[in-house]
Amino acid sequence: MPTDTGAKALSALGLAGGPGRAGPALARTLSELSITPDGLQAALGEHAPGRVHVTGTLERRLLFLERPDAERPDGRWVVADLSGQPHATRYWPGWLDGHLRLARPETWLSPAAVDAYALARLARPRVLLAALYHPEYFPLPRFPLGISDVARAARSTLRGTVALADMQLGVTLEDLTAQVIRDRPDILGVSATFGQHDLLTALLDVAFALPEPPMVVVGGSLTARNEHLLLERYPKLLVARAGGEATIEGLLAHWHGDIGLDDVPALGYIGAARGGALTVKRRRTAKPASRDATADILPELDLLPATFEHHGVAQLETSRGCTNFCSFCPRGHKGTWSGAAPDRLPWMLAQMRQVFDRYPGVSRTLYLVDEEFIGRGPDAASRALDVARVVHEAGFAWESSCRVDQVTDPARDLGWHTDRARMWRALVDRGLRRMLFGVESGVDSILARFNKETTGEQNALAIRTLSALGIPTRFTYITFDHLMTLEELKASCAFQGRTDLLLRPLPGMSADEIVHGVRDEAFVAEHTTGRPLHTGISYMLVSMECLIGAAYTRKVAEAGLAGAPRPSMGRVDARFADWRIGVASTWAQRWVDRNFALDYTLKSLEKVLDGTPRQAVRQARVVLKDAAYTVLGEMIRAVEDQAPGPGTGGEAALSGWIGTLLEAEIDRLRQRMDDTVTEVAGVLGPEHARMLRREHGRWTSTSGWELINAADPCGT
Repeated sequence: MPTDTGAKALSALGLAGGPGRAGPALARTLSELSITPDGLQAALGEHAPGRVHVTGTLERRLLFLERPDAERPDGRWVVADLSGQPHATRYWPGWLDGHLRLARPETWLSPAAVDAYALARLARPRVLLAALYHPEYFPLPRFPLGISDVARAARSTLRGTVALADMQLGVTLEDLTAQVIRDRPDILGVSATFGQHDLLTALLDVAFALPEPPMVVVGGSLTARNEHLLLERYPKLLVARAGGEATIEGLLAHWHGDIGLDDVPALGYIGAARGGALTVKRRRTAKPASRDATADILPELDLLPATFEHHGVAQLETSRGCTNFCSFCPRGHKGTWSGAAPDRLPWMLAQMRQVFDRYPGVSRTLYLVDEEFIGRGPDAASRALDVARVVHEAGFAWESSCRVDQVTDPARDLGWHTDRARMWRALVDRGLRRMLFGVESGVDSILARFNKETTGEQNALAIRTLSALGIPTRFTYITFDHLMTLEELKASCAFQGRTDLLLRPLPGMSADEIVHGVRDEAFVAEHTTGRPLHTGISYMLVSMECLIGAAYTRKVAEAGLAGAPRPSMGRVDARFADWRIGVASTWAQRWVDRNFALDYTLKSLEKVLDGTPRQAVRQARVVLKDAAYTVLGEMIRAVEDQAPGPGTGGEAALSGWIGTLLEAEIDRLRQRMDDTVTEVAGVLGPEHARMLRREHGRWTSTSGWELINAADPCGT
């Protein structure tokens, strides 16, 4: 039996009457194209004597090859399962009953009778899934999990065809709109996140202006926040309100008339109100159960090669949802935590490894974009270790995210903490390259307002423990929030500047010794690195965003501080309880936006590099962090010097003074970054060095303090 997908495809082609003696070059080509059904179909179509159709998911691609000269109708088609598994082991959808007859279902390659009904359903609807992107804000791409997961769900139904388009990968908005006009998809699915409202509305305007508009469904973080506004503007729009897989499966069935729109899971739309055909109202369908160990949350890989060609990184999920409900995070579309079983990963990792093999210069690192990698339950630690083992055995390093209470938990005894410390070291041994922790603050009153269910002391102990264990980390931290006092801001700044949190790695010390030691100030003083915490914070000077639907946003509204919605970011504008902090926050955002593209480029390069080049890029980011912390201290001093009473004159004076401070600091930073970029570029490969110099040149030539998301083109 053939052992790879290319050889299997050639065998099927030979049985269908195509060139049975095609060379190994064609087999290799077909094997590479097996991750893209349309590419595989086109390549086979050049050699097949009849029609060709490719369907099914990545691990069980299904070929339909027509044999026009077959003598018997029950052998008019050849059906091949490229996994090599017998057709009888496949779950065949009910709609194929009586319309597909396999002569040899016990094999992977069989003659078959396929009627016109089945052929029509295999070919339609034509689905286009598109991901939006602003390259001027995010210069380097990420593998588009959102549309890739949805593509897998759609292909699992065997209904229709799915094409993917991602603006990260060289597709412009003009290209995308032209594709919609030219190809006229039956269903258009669009993924949009924060800052992409202008792109979304431009695309939707084109789609709904067509003589026969497609069925249009939108999803993603932005659309979950803007559902009401989008439906007001586009009454025929459908809004996916969960992960998207169950929704697209339902929409494919609905397109064929198998179910009503009310039966499509997790959908928001405008429909006729019950009992009155002339009245309309917003409708919402029930959400599906979480897709966990009993349902895939894995992607198709059509766009992974293009992602690598554009210097992007590979992403994967092993769980969805979170174990907590932070007040600033609207949970409606995300759901509670559920994890996929580790034994569902090996086939996917093997497929990804084949793509990595074609790009030897790409770091073999997977970014597991789980909100909470460890999860919950009595088997949380063992499951995490199993996932890490499977990924590591496949030849990958990996990074992910989780909560601080997976390291320290005041409700647990020292024995639990020692076990967790051992777990963290074991994760590093199993390929963990870095873990992101959402610290968010070191001030108890702020943490309570954020509903983090952690304390400042807990965060401090976690940071000490992780650093002493030698766990590579990065931390997120919210510096400004609308309800904070000046004393809270000063305390938060002091926490970011603490030099007793990042300890030296202590590989010769036992987990038990470290767990006890981090609680001993003498131990801490002996082993501290002396580096301030802010050098480990992923992005400095972050301000709270009042996201539509979040509990924190409701608190801001109750305080009389909420303003108009800003659809471009899925948030609500808001004033600060202390206007002086609001002025500082605005200038902090200007600082972030002025430096964002360069910092994001450095961060992205760090993800695709290993060894000395990666370390050099990390140190370049520290230069930006140091400057940001200096800016924070200067802004706080300026705020302290300004009387707190209201008054336009006071705001103008404080804003002018902070602006002057930032101009001086950006001049100093420019001199430091010139030297830093020259040094870093010297250890990078030619392409990465050119990329860094290009972004550094753009950064150097920028003047003024424009806010990236200040302009809202939707006018609402």
